[in-house]
Amino acid sequence: MSRSAHPAGPRHGDVMPEGHFTAPPADLNTLDPKVWSRTVSREPSGGVVSVGGIDVLTLAEQFGTPAYILDEQDFRFRCRAWRDAFGPGADVYYAGKAFLSRAVVRWLHEEGLNVDVCSAGELTVALSAGMPADRIALHGNNKSTAELGYAVKSGVGHIVVDSFEELARLSWIAEQQGVRQKVLIRVTVGVEAHTHEFIATAHEDQKFGLSLSGGLAAEAVRRALTLDGLELVGIHSHIGSQIFDTAGFDVAARRVVGLLAEIKAEHGVELPEIDLGGGLGIAYTSDDDPREPAEIAASLTSIVQRECAAAGLTPPRISVEPGRAIVGPTAFTLYEVGTVKPLEGLRTYVSVDGGMSDNIRTALYDAEYSVALVSRRSDAEPMLSRVVGKHCESGDIVVRDAFLPADLAPGDLLAVPATGAYCRSMASNYNHALRPPVVAVSEGEARVIVRRETEEDLLRLDIG
Repeated sequence: MSRSAHPAGPRHGDVMPEGHFTAPPADLNTLDPKVWSRTVSREPSGGVVSVGGIDVLTLAEQFGTPAYILDEQDFRFRCRAWRDAFGPGADVYYAGKAFLSRAVVRWLHEEGLNVDVCSAGELTVALSAGMPADRIALHGNNKSTAELGYAVKSGVGHIVVDSFEELARLSWIAEQQGVRQKVLIRVTVGVEAHTHEFIATAHEDQKFGLSLSGGLAAEAVRRALTLDGLELVGIHSHIGSQIFDTAGFDVAARRVVGLLAEIKAEHGVELPEIDLGGGLGIAYTSDDDPREPAEIAASLTSIVQRECAAAGLTPPRISVEPGRAIVGPTAFTLYEVGTVKPLEGLRTYVSVDGGMSDNIRTALYDAEYSVALVSRRSDAEPMLSRVVGKHCESGDIVVRDAFLPADLAPGDLLAVPATGAYCRSMASNYNHALRPPVVAVSEGEARVIVRRETEEDLLRLDIG
Protein backbone atom coordinates (compact mmCIF):
# COMPACT_ATOMS: atom_id res chain seq x y z
CA MET A 1 0.00 0.00 0.00
CA SER A 2 1.25 3.48 -0.86
CA ARG A 3 2.27 5.56 2.13
CA SER A 4 0.02 8.33 0.89
CA ALA A 5 -3.04 6.09 0.90
CA HIS A 6 -5.12 4.91 3.80
CA PRO A 7 -7.94 2.42 4.17
CA ALA A 8 -11.41 3.94 4.01
CA GLY A 9 -12.73 1.84 6.83
CA PRO A 10 -15.60 2.47 9.25
CA ARG A 11 -13.74 5.35 10.91
CA HIS A 12 -13.28 7.25 7.65
CA GLY A 13 -14.95 10.66 7.39
CA ASP A 14 -13.50 12.57 10.32
CA VAL A 15 -15.52 10.82 13.02
CA MET A 16 -15.04 12.66 16.28
CA PRO A 17 -13.33 10.82 19.14
CA GLU A 18 -15.58 9.82 21.99
CA GLY A 19 -16.17 12.76 24.28
CA HIS A 20 -14.98 15.34 21.72
CA PHE A 21 -18.38 16.74 20.85
CA THR A 22 -20.48 18.88 23.12
CA ALA A 23 -23.22 17.07 25.03
CA PRO A 24 -26.71 17.42 23.57
CA PRO A 25 -28.86 20.24 24.90
CA ALA A 26 -31.39 19.44 27.59
CA ASP A 27 -34.24 20.23 25.20
CA LEU A 28 -33.82 19.94 21.44
CA ASN A 29 -36.87 22.16 20.95
CA THR A 30 -35.19 25.21 22.50
CA LEU A 31 -34.09 27.92 20.08
CA ASP A 32 -31.12 29.94 21.35
CA PRO A 33 -31.96 33.63 20.75
CA LYS A 34 -28.26 34.34 20.32
CA VAL A 35 -28.27 32.24 17.14
CA TRP A 36 -31.73 32.96 15.70
CA SER A 37 -33.18 36.26 14.48
CA ARG A 38 -35.36 38.29 16.81
CA THR A 39 -38.82 37.32 15.54
CA VAL A 40 -38.20 33.55 15.47
CA SER A 41 -40.27 31.57 17.96
CA ARG A 42 -41.69 28.07 18.44
CA GLU A 43 -45.42 27.61 18.95
CA PRO A 44 -46.11 26.10 22.38
CA SER A 45 -48.60 23.48 21.19
CA GLY A 46 -47.43 21.72 18.02
CA GLY A 47 -43.99 23.26 18.13
CA VAL A 48 -43.96 24.70 14.62
CA VAL A 49 -41.43 27.52 14.29
CA SER A 50 -42.48 30.88 12.91
CA VAL A 51 -40.59 34.01 11.85
CA GLY A 52 -42.04 37.45 11.27
CA GLY A 53 -45.46 36.08 12.21
CA ILE A 54 -45.44 33.31 9.54
CA ASP A 55 -44.86 29.62 10.31
CA VAL A 56 -42.35 27.56 8.35
CA LEU A 57 -44.99 25.13 7.07
CA THR A 58 -46.68 28.02 5.30
CA LEU A 59 -43.37 29.34 3.99
CA ALA A 60 -42.36 25.93 2.65
CA GLU A 61 -45.73 25.42 0.97
CA GLN A 62 -45.71 28.88 -0.61
CA PHE A 63 -42.06 29.22 -1.62
CA GLY A 64 -40.66 25.69 -1.61
CA THR A 65 -37.40 24.42 -0.17
CA PRO A 66 -34.56 25.05 0.09
CA ALA A 67 -35.11 28.75 0.70
CA TYR A 68 -33.32 31.54 2.51
CA ILE A 69 -35.78 33.15 4.94
CA LEU A 70 -34.74 36.69 5.87
CA ASP A 71 -36.19 38.52 8.88
CA GLU A 72 -36.56 42.11 7.67
CA GLN A 73 -37.36 43.49 11.13
CA ASP A 74 -34.20 41.96 12.53
CA PHE A 75 -32.13 43.30 9.64
CA ARG A 76 -33.41 46.83 10.20
CA PHE A 77 -32.87 46.52 13.97
CA ARG A 78 -29.22 45.62 13.42
CA CYS A 79 -28.74 48.48 10.98
CA ARG A 80 -30.04 50.92 13.57
CA ALA A 81 -27.90 49.37 16.31
CA TRP A 82 -24.72 50.02 14.31
CA ARG A 83 -25.84 53.46 13.18
CA ASP A 84 -26.75 54.56 16.70
CA ALA A 85 -23.63 53.02 18.27
CA PHE A 86 -21.27 55.17 16.19
CA GLY A 87 -23.51 58.23 15.94
CA PRO A 88 -23.58 61.06 13.42
CA GLY A 89 -19.83 61.66 13.65
CA ALA A 90 -18.96 58.37 11.96
CA ASP A 91 -19.95 56.36 8.89
CA VAL A 92 -21.26 52.80 8.81
CA TYR A 93 -20.77 51.05 5.47
CA TYR A 94 -22.64 47.79 4.98
CA ALA A 95 -20.27 45.27 3.38
CA GLY A 96 -22.29 44.28 0.34
CA LYS A 97 -20.29 41.13 -0.37
CA ALA A 98 -22.07 39.44 2.54
CA PHE A 99 -25.40 39.63 0.72
CA LEU A 100 -26.65 42.26 -1.66
CA SER A 101 -29.98 42.76 -3.35
CA ARG A 102 -31.99 45.79 -4.35
CA ALA A 103 -34.40 45.34 -1.45
CA VAL A 104 -31.50 45.21 1.00
CA VAL A 105 -29.98 48.37 -0.52
CA ARG A 106 -33.30 50.18 -0.06
CA TRP A 107 -33.45 49.10 3.58
CA LEU A 108 -29.88 50.33 4.11
CA HIS A 109 -30.72 53.69 2.54
CA GLU A 110 -33.82 54.07 4.70
CA GLU A 111 -31.91 53.18 7.87
CA GLY A 112 -29.11 55.66 7.17
CA LEU A 113 -26.28 53.28 6.29
CA ASN A 114 -23.82 53.49 3.41
CA VAL A 115 -22.68 50.51 1.34
CA ASP A 116 -19.34 49.21 0.15
CA VAL A 117 -19.04 47.15 -3.01
CA CYS A 118 -16.19 45.19 -4.55
CA SER A 119 -17.22 44.70 -8.18
CA ALA A 120 -19.02 46.41 -11.03
CA GLY A 121 -21.93 44.05 -10.48
CA GLU A 122 -22.35 45.02 -6.84
CA LEU A 123 -22.03 48.68 -7.79
CA THR A 124 -24.78 48.28 -10.38
CA VAL A 125 -27.12 46.71 -7.83
CA ALA A 126 -26.46 49.48 -5.31
CA LEU A 127 -27.01 52.26 -7.84
CA SER A 128 -30.09 50.64 -9.38
CA ALA A 129 -31.75 50.48 -5.95
CA GLY A 130 -31.29 54.20 -5.36
CA MET A 131 -28.26 54.33 -3.08
CA PRO A 132 -26.67 57.76 -3.63
CA ALA A 133 -23.31 57.28 -5.32
CA ASP A 134 -21.50 59.44 -2.77
CA ARG A 135 -22.53 56.94 -0.07
CA ILE A 136 -20.84 54.05 -1.89
CA ALA A 137 -17.23 52.89 -1.47
CA LEU A 138 -15.48 50.58 -3.93
CA HIS A 139 -13.08 47.87 -2.71
CA GLY A 140 -11.00 45.24 -4.47
CA ASN A 141 -7.40 44.14 -4.92
CA ASN A 142 -7.50 43.97 -8.73
CA LYS A 143 -10.07 46.44 -10.00
CA SER A 144 -10.14 46.58 -13.77
CA THR A 145 -9.78 49.78 -15.75
CA ALA A 146 -13.43 49.40 -16.75
CA GLU A 147 -14.55 49.03 -13.11
CA LEU A 148 -12.56 52.06 -12.00
CA GLY A 149 -13.89 54.13 -14.89
CA TYR A 150 -17.46 53.09 -14.08
CA ALA A 151 -17.00 53.98 -10.42
CA VAL A 152 -15.50 57.40 -11.14
CA LYS A 153 -18.16 58.20 -13.74
CA SER A 154 -20.89 57.13 -11.29
CA GLY A 155 -19.51 59.50 -8.65
CA VAL A 156 -18.77 56.97 -5.90
CA GLY A 157 -17.76 58.63 -2.66
CA HIS A 158 -14.59 56.65 -1.98
CA ILE A 159 -12.34 54.16 -3.73
CA VAL A 160 -10.09 52.07 -1.51
CA VAL A 161 -6.77 51.74 -3.33
CA ASP A 162 -4.88 48.47 -3.00
CA SER A 163 -1.66 48.83 -5.05
CA PHE A 164 0.80 51.23 -6.67
CA GLU A 165 -0.52 50.25 -10.11
CA GLU A 166 -4.03 51.17 -9.08
CA LEU A 167 -2.94 54.57 -7.79
CA ALA A 168 -1.53 55.51 -11.18
CA ARG A 169 -4.37 53.90 -13.16
CA LEU A 170 -7.09 55.55 -11.10
CA SER A 171 -5.45 58.97 -11.20
CA TRP A 172 -5.24 58.81 -15.00
CA ILE A 173 -8.91 57.76 -15.27
CA ALA A 174 -10.03 60.55 -12.94
CA GLU A 175 -8.01 63.14 -14.82
CA GLN A 176 -9.53 61.96 -18.09
CA GLN A 177 -12.97 62.57 -16.60
CA GLY A 178 -11.99 65.92 -15.14
CA VAL A 179 -12.51 64.99 -11.48
CA ARG A 180 -10.47 64.43 -8.34
CA GLN A 181 -11.45 61.07 -6.89
CA LYS A 182 -11.47 60.65 -3.12
CA VAL A 183 -9.40 57.63 -2.10
CA LEU A 184 -8.26 55.74 0.95
CA ILE A 185 -5.15 53.57 0.94
CA ARG A 186 -5.61 50.05 2.27
CA VAL A 187 -2.80 49.05 4.59
CA THR A 188 -1.91 45.73 6.17
CA VAL A 189 -1.16 46.54 9.77
CA GLY A 190 0.47 43.25 10.78
CA VAL A 191 -2.27 42.20 13.20
CA GLU A 192 -2.97 38.49 13.44
CA ALA A 193 -6.73 37.92 13.48
CA HIS A 194 -7.62 34.66 15.22
CA THR A 195 -9.73 33.25 12.43
CA HIS A 196 -9.49 30.88 9.48
CA GLU A 197 -6.46 31.43 7.24
CA PHE A 198 -8.62 32.19 4.22
CA ILE A 199 -10.46 35.06 5.95
CA ALA A 200 -7.53 36.66 7.81
CA THR A 201 -6.47 39.75 5.88
CA ALA A 202 -4.05 41.87 7.90
CA HIS A 203 -0.99 39.62 8.14
CA GLU A 204 1.84 40.30 5.71
CA ASP A 205 1.62 37.18 3.50
CA GLN A 206 -1.64 37.78 1.61
CA LYS A 207 -3.00 39.61 -1.38
CA PHE A 208 -4.70 42.63 0.19
CA GLY A 209 -3.29 46.04 0.99
CA LEU A 210 0.12 47.64 1.34
CA SER A 211 2.42 46.72 4.20
CA LEU A 212 2.79 49.16 7.06
CA SER A 213 5.93 47.61 8.51
CA GLY A 214 7.59 47.20 5.10
CA GLY A 215 7.18 50.85 4.20
CA LEU A 216 4.89 50.23 1.24
CA ALA A 217 1.99 52.06 2.86
CA ALA A 218 4.11 55.16 3.47
CA GLU A 219 5.32 55.08 -0.14
CA ALA A 220 1.75 54.77 -1.40
CA VAL A 221 0.88 57.91 0.58
CA ARG A 222 3.80 59.78 -0.98
CA ARG A 223 2.67 58.83 -4.48
CA ALA A 224 -1.02 59.56 -3.85
CA LEU A 225 -0.24 63.06 -2.62
CA THR A 226 1.52 63.87 -5.91
CA LEU A 227 -1.22 62.61 -8.26
CA ASP A 228 -3.53 65.28 -9.66
CA GLY A 229 -6.49 62.97 -10.16
CA LEU A 230 -6.63 61.78 -6.54
CA GLU A 231 -7.66 63.34 -3.26
CA LEU A 232 -6.18 61.24 -0.47
CA VAL A 233 -8.64 61.45 2.42
CA GLY A 234 -7.68 58.56 4.65
CA ILE A 235 -6.30 55.15 5.54
CA HIS A 236 -8.17 51.84 5.44
CA SER A 237 -7.50 48.72 7.51
CA HIS A 238 -9.34 45.40 7.62
CA ILE A 239 -7.88 42.59 9.72
CA GLY A 240 -10.15 39.66 8.82
CA SER A 241 -13.56 38.10 9.30
CA GLN A 242 -15.58 36.25 11.94
CA ILE A 243 -13.47 37.74 14.76
CA PHE A 244 -14.56 37.70 18.40
CA ASP A 245 -11.44 39.01 20.11
CA THR A 246 -11.63 42.77 19.59
CA ALA A 247 -8.06 43.31 20.83
CA GLY A 248 -6.91 43.01 17.22
CA PHE A 249 -9.06 45.98 16.23
CA ASP A 250 -7.57 47.97 19.10
CA VAL A 251 -4.02 47.28 17.90
CA ALA A 252 -4.98 48.05 14.30
CA ALA A 253 -6.52 51.39 15.33
CA ARG A 254 -3.34 52.37 17.17
CA ARG A 255 -1.14 51.50 14.20
CA VAL A 256 -3.35 53.36 11.74
CA VAL A 257 -3.25 56.47 13.94
CA GLY A 258 0.51 56.03 14.14
CA LEU A 259 0.65 56.18 10.34
CA LEU A 260 -1.45 59.34 10.38
CA ALA A 261 1.10 60.91 12.73
CA GLU A 262 3.95 59.91 10.40
CA ILE A 263 2.09 61.42 7.44
CA LYS A 264 1.65 64.69 9.30
CA ALA A 265 5.31 64.75 10.29
CA GLU A 266 6.56 64.05 6.74
CA HIS A 267 4.03 65.92 4.63
CA GLY A 268 2.36 68.40 6.96
CA VAL A 269 -1.01 66.85 6.11
CA GLU A 270 -3.65 65.57 8.52
CA LEU A 271 -5.86 63.02 6.77
CA PRO A 272 -9.48 63.44 7.88
CA GLU A 273 -10.69 59.81 7.72
CA ILE A 274 -9.83 56.30 8.80
CA ASP A 275 -11.77 53.16 7.95
CA LEU A 276 -11.24 50.29 10.39
CA GLY A 277 -13.07 47.71 8.28
CA GLY A 278 -15.43 45.04 9.50
CA GLY A 279 -15.15 41.35 10.28
CA LEU A 280 -16.89 41.14 13.65
CA GLY A 281 -18.09 37.64 14.34
CA ILE A 282 -21.64 36.41 14.87
CA ALA A 283 -23.07 33.46 16.78
CA TYR A 284 -23.35 30.43 14.53
CA THR A 285 -23.61 28.16 17.59
CA SER A 286 -24.43 28.70 21.25
CA ASP A 287 -20.71 28.57 22.05
CA ASP A 288 -20.02 31.76 20.07
CA ASP A 289 -19.92 35.05 21.99
CA PRO A 290 -20.11 38.05 19.65
CA ARG A 291 -19.58 41.66 20.74
CA GLU A 292 -22.37 44.22 20.61
CA PRO A 293 -22.08 47.26 18.30
CA ALA A 294 -22.16 49.71 21.21
CA GLU A 295 -19.21 47.96 22.85
CA ILE A 296 -17.22 47.97 19.61
CA ALA A 297 -17.99 51.63 18.92
CA ALA A 298 -17.02 52.75 22.41
CA SER A 299 -13.74 50.86 22.28
CA LEU A 300 -12.65 52.03 18.82
CA THR A 301 -13.70 55.63 19.37
CA SER A 302 -11.89 55.81 22.69
CA ILE A 303 -8.66 54.37 21.29
CA VAL A 304 -8.62 56.67 18.26
CA GLN A 305 -9.29 59.76 20.35
CA ARG A 306 -6.64 58.81 22.93
CA GLU A 307 -3.98 58.00 20.34
CA CYS A 308 -4.73 61.16 18.37
CA ALA A 309 -4.46 63.28 21.51
CA ALA A 310 -1.07 61.75 22.29
CA ALA A 311 0.12 62.39 18.73
CA GLY A 312 -1.27 65.92 18.52
CA LEU A 313 -3.75 65.01 15.78
CA THR A 314 -7.31 66.07 15.22
CA PRO A 315 -9.37 62.87 15.57
CA PRO A 316 -10.38 61.69 12.10
CA ARG A 317 -13.87 60.61 11.07
CA ILE A 318 -14.18 56.86 11.67
CA SER A 319 -15.79 54.42 9.27
CA VAL A 320 -16.60 50.76 9.88
CA GLU A 321 -17.87 48.05 7.54
CA PRO A 322 -20.15 45.47 9.18
CA GLY A 323 -21.64 43.01 6.72
CA ARG A 324 -21.96 39.59 8.31
CA ALA A 325 -22.65 41.27 11.67
CA ILE A 326 -25.82 42.81 10.20
CA VAL A 327 -27.21 40.27 7.73
CA GLY A 328 -25.74 37.02 9.04
CA PRO A 329 -28.08 36.45 12.00
CA THR A 330 -31.15 37.75 10.16
CA ALA A 331 -31.71 34.68 7.95
CA PHE A 332 -32.01 30.92 8.14
CA THR A 333 -32.08 28.32 5.39
CA LEU A 334 -35.17 26.13 5.31
CA TYR A 335 -34.67 22.54 4.08
CA GLU A 336 -36.78 19.41 3.71
CA VAL A 337 -35.37 16.11 4.94
CA GLY A 338 -35.03 13.51 2.17
CA THR A 339 -33.31 10.45 3.63
CA VAL A 340 -32.19 9.47 7.12
CA LYS A 341 -29.31 6.98 7.17
CA PRO A 342 -28.10 5.60 10.53
CA LEU A 343 -24.54 4.26 10.71
CA GLU A 344 -24.35 1.91 13.66
CA GLY A 345 -21.93 3.11 16.32
CA LEU A 346 -21.05 6.29 14.41
CA ARG A 347 -23.77 8.82 13.60
CA THR A 348 -26.88 9.34 11.49
CA TYR A 349 -26.60 11.03 8.11
CA VAL A 350 -29.54 13.33 7.43
CA SER A 351 -29.82 14.37 3.78
CA VAL A 352 -31.63 17.57 2.83
CA ASP A 353 -32.72 19.01 -0.50
CA GLY A 354 -29.91 21.58 -0.67
CA GLY A 355 -26.26 21.43 0.28
CA MET A 356 -22.97 22.93 -0.80
CA SER A 357 -24.60 24.76 -3.71
CA ASP A 358 -26.51 26.97 -1.24
CA ASN A 359 -23.94 26.92 1.60
CA ILE A 360 -20.32 26.30 0.62
CA ARG A 361 -18.93 27.65 3.89
CA THR A 362 -18.75 24.34 5.75
CA ALA A 363 -16.71 22.77 2.95
CA LEU A 364 -14.63 25.90 2.36
CA TYR A 365 -13.91 27.12 5.90
CA ASP A 366 -14.89 24.21 8.16
CA ALA A 367 -17.64 26.57 9.29
CA GLU A 368 -19.83 25.41 12.16
CA TYR A 369 -23.59 25.82 12.20
CA SER A 370 -26.58 24.98 14.34
CA VAL A 371 -29.65 23.15 13.07
CA ALA A 372 -33.14 22.49 14.41
CA LEU A 373 -36.26 20.53 13.54
CA VAL A 374 -38.75 23.34 12.90
CA SER A 375 -41.89 21.72 11.44
CA ARG A 376 -42.97 20.13 14.72
CA ARG A 377 -42.01 19.52 18.31
CA SER A 378 -40.20 16.31 19.26
CA ASP A 379 -39.45 14.80 22.65
CA ALA A 380 -37.47 11.92 21.16
CA GLU A 381 -33.94 11.12 22.32
CA PRO A 382 -31.15 13.11 20.68
CA MET A 383 -29.09 11.41 17.99
CA LEU A 384 -25.67 12.51 16.82
CA SER A 385 -26.22 13.63 13.23
CA ARG A 386 -24.46 15.03 10.21
CA VAL A 387 -26.66 17.13 7.94
CA VAL A 388 -25.55 16.66 4.34
CA GLY A 389 -26.69 17.80 0.94
CA LYS A 390 -27.70 16.06 -2.26
CA HIS A 391 -24.60 16.80 -4.33
CA CYS A 392 -22.10 14.27 -5.66
CA GLU A 393 -19.37 15.17 -3.17
CA SER A 394 -18.52 13.48 0.13
CA GLY A 395 -17.61 16.95 1.39
CA ASP A 396 -21.17 18.16 0.75
CA ILE A 397 -21.80 18.87 4.43
CA VAL A 398 -24.14 21.53 5.78
CA VAL A 399 -23.78 20.90 9.54
CA ARG A 400 -20.89 18.63 10.45
CA ASP A 401 -22.00 17.60 13.94
CA ALA A 402 -25.37 18.21 15.52
CA PHE A 403 -27.94 16.55 17.72
CA LEU A 404 -31.37 16.04 16.19
CA PRO A 405 -34.41 14.09 17.46
CA ALA A 406 -34.18 10.33 16.91
CA ASP A 407 -37.66 10.27 15.33
CA LEU A 408 -36.58 12.55 12.46
CA ALA A 409 -38.20 11.40 9.23
CA PRO A 410 -38.37 12.25 5.52
CA GLY A 411 -40.60 15.28 4.96
CA ASP A 412 -39.60 17.01 8.20
CA LEU A 413 -38.35 20.57 7.87
CA LEU A 414 -34.95 21.59 9.22
CA ALA A 415 -33.65 25.12 9.54
CA VAL A 416 -30.02 26.21 9.71
CA PRO A 417 -29.78 29.67 11.33
CA ALA A 418 -27.26 32.45 10.71
CA THR A 419 -27.06 31.88 6.96
CA GLY A 420 -27.75 35.45 5.88
CA ALA A 421 -24.12 36.22 5.10
CA TYR A 422 -22.18 34.70 2.20
CA CYS A 423 -24.48 31.71 1.62
CA ARG A 424 -26.54 33.25 -1.19
CA SER A 425 -23.60 35.38 -2.29
CA MET A 426 -21.40 32.31 -2.76
CA ALA A 427 -24.15 29.98 -4.00
CA SER A 428 -23.50 28.01 -7.17
CA ASN A 429 -25.15 25.82 -9.79
CA TYR A 430 -23.02 22.78 -8.96
CA ASN A 431 -24.74 19.68 -10.39
CA HIS A 432 -26.93 22.28 -12.14
CA ALA A 433 -28.77 22.89 -8.89
CA LEU A 434 -31.13 25.86 -8.92
CA ARG A 435 -30.13 28.57 -6.47
CA PRO A 436 -32.81 29.10 -3.80
CA PRO A 437 -34.93 32.20 -3.39
CA VAL A 438 -34.49 34.82 -0.70
CA VAL A 439 -37.80 35.41 1.03
CA ALA A 440 -38.20 38.48 3.23
CA VAL A 441 -40.69 38.22 6.09
CA SER A 442 -42.04 41.04 8.21
CA GLU A 443 -45.14 41.46 10.38
CA GLY A 444 -47.10 38.58 8.90
CA GLU A 445 -46.18 39.21 5.27
CA ALA A 446 -43.67 37.37 3.08
CA ARG A 447 -42.33 38.31 -0.33
CA VAL A 448 -39.59 37.07 -2.62
CA ILE A 449 -36.75 39.60 -2.97
CA VAL A 450 -34.50 37.27 -5.00
CA ARG A 451 -36.44 34.63 -6.92
CA ARG A 452 -35.60 30.97 -7.22
CA GLU A 453 -33.70 30.08 -10.35
CA THR A 454 -35.43 27.96 -12.96
CA GLU A 455 -34.26 25.46 -15.52
CA GLU A 456 -35.02 28.13 -18.12
CA ASP A 457 -32.42 30.33 -16.43
CA LEU A 458 -29.81 27.60 -16.85
CA LEU A 459 -30.67 27.04 -20.50
CA ARG A 460 -30.73 30.77 -21.25
CA LEU A 461 -27.00 30.98 -20.54
CA ASP A 462 -26.17 27.72 -22.35
CA ILE A 463 -26.17 28.88 -25.96
CA GLY A 464 -25.19 25.48 -27.34
